[in-house]
Amino acid sequence: MYDKSGPVALPKRVDPPMAADERTMLSSWLEWHRSTVHVKCAGLDPALSSAAPVPSSPMTTIGGIVSHLRWVEAFWFEVVMLDQPDVAPYSTRDPDGEFRVGLERPLDELLADYEHQCARSREITSHLELGNSSRHVLQDGRGRTTLRWVLNHMIEETARHNGHLDLLRESADGSVGR
Repeated sequence: MYDKSGPVALPKRVDPPMAADERTMLSSWLEWHRSTVHVKCAGLDPALSSAAPVPSSPMTTIGGIVSHLRWVEAFWFEVVMLDQPDVAPYSTRDPDGEFRVGLERPLDELLADYEHQCARSREITSHLELGNSSRHVLQDGRGRTTLRWVLNHMIEETARHNGHLDLLRESADGSVGR
């Protein structure tokens, strides 16, 4: 797989350890789910990545979910933990913008962007302690969060969308059990 900056190494899915310290356990499970995104998309005919098999959810596509996961990574690690500007393609005018990107770009580019964003998230995480508070104050009244909460949330978020990818992939080409 290639992007504009050269080859992108696909992550290898490694089972999390059965016993480890909290940070290793959280990071290992998140890595397993991140690499599962790539496994679910491997070998898919590129034309099928924008198929929307659920009539009531036209933005629910394989490409849309990969794009969404990329921007979720950016939001929680860059915007929330570091208080950097939110540059995601969603807005009040187009709250589905990150899903729409998945309809407009090739899957290999979306996966490369996702992997680059995951690498950025890993870098951010490596410089923080689990108990570090976010620099950004959430506007929904919850205040600040911790890296521990963000890692737990990202495990849940990525796992949930892997379930969606499972169903979408089976609908697209019959592939199951990856």
